[in-house]
Amino acid sequence: MPAAPSLSFAYLVDDWSPFLGPHWGNFGIRYYGLAYILGFFTAAWLLNRYARAGRSLLPADKIGDFMIAVVFGVLLGGRLGYFLLYQFDTLRSDPLELLRVWEGGMASHGGFIGVVLALVWFSRAEKIPFSHLGDLVASTASAGLLFGRVANFINGELWGRISVVPWAVIFPRSAPPDMPLSHIPPRHPSQLYEAALEGALLLAFMQWRFWRSDVVQRQPGRLSGEYLIAYAVVRAAGESFREPDASLIFGLSRGTFYSIFLAAAGVALIVRGSKRAAA
Repeated sequence: MPAAPSLSFAYLVDDWSPFLGPHWGNFGIRYYGLAYILGFFTAAWLLNRYARAGRSLLPADKIGDFMIAVVFGVLLGGRLGYFLLYQFDTLRSDPLELLRVWEGGMASHGGFIGVVLALVWFSRAEKIPFSHLGDLVASTASAGLLFGRVANFINGELWGRISVVPWAVIFPRSAPPDMPLSHIPPRHPSQLYEAALEGALLLAFMQWRFWRSDVVQRQPGRLSGEYLIAYAVVRAAGESFREPDASLIFGLSRGTFYSIFLAAAGVALIVRGSKRAAA
């Protein structure tokens, strides 16, 4: 098992094992899987708090069913989105790669689409307004992003651009296997930047908006719109420090390019919510 991160040449070396504790080949408790579990449990805990406080139309006894729908949406959408948005050539040449989940590969933008489809189904099945369910998810989603980005850092993946800032990190996986450690350039720990921005900052902002205003009750859908716009902004900020992991689109990283559509959807939701409130 690789040792915990060590200091080399004045920079932290990210050579953590992706497994928590012992493992057998590709089987064991992975930090990435643990991040998903923590994210979903945090979301469920928050939804229960909303129900007890009378601020949610989702009954407490339906939260379990709701979370199952969301989990399937995130996992299926995230997995399919990764290959369709970032690795389409790989999927076309080897479709079975889609099933090799132990090798990683999830896309947050694909996860968004999967969750939307899950909300459409759940809304119709339980007769709960789609816009309200969207607001509930928006207020909790960044918990999963927070844990997920930390897991990305532990795994030494999705590293940042080359940098010599004092907090830069050496990611062995960013270089060929035979390259000496002393020759591997340090990089921005962009995963931690994204954990702070997409995760902690957005979660705090959404919780502040949910509890300190009546926006969910007065303008259903607006909170979802605010979240999508805010996510697009902080994602673009994080992408400026991240090494692109796929070809650029119009000179933009794919994460930034796809976020433009999220921001546009967010604006549409806010306009729609404002019109409903004024009607």
